[in-house]
Amino acid sequence: MIRFAAIGALLALASCADVQDQLARDAARSAVRPALAENFPGVPLEAASDCVINNASASELTRLALAAGQPNVSPQTNALVVEIATRPETIRCLATDGLAPFLL
Repeated sequence: MIRFAAIGALLALASCADVQDQLARDAARSAVRPALAENFPGVPLEAASDCVINNASASELTRLALAAGQPNVSPQTNALVVEIATRPETIRCLATDGLAPFLL
């Protein structure tokens, strides 16, 4: 009986972590989109945002989510988005998932 309770508790914690991660990703999009639009005009924002967010570390994702509450994109947030967007993994994502549908 104790084993089932422990498994249930672990599953509940895992689902909370998933919800928190999704909330952070959703909030981060609010900071990433304007920075992408400013630095990479014409890039498809939805796909590019996903590529940037999926290639951000946990601490970077937290910083982006916190920046979402600001009225303007700060220079620090702008620099962080550019840094993530120019990583090889992010560029590969953009090439395959972000820009490819628009190049056909």
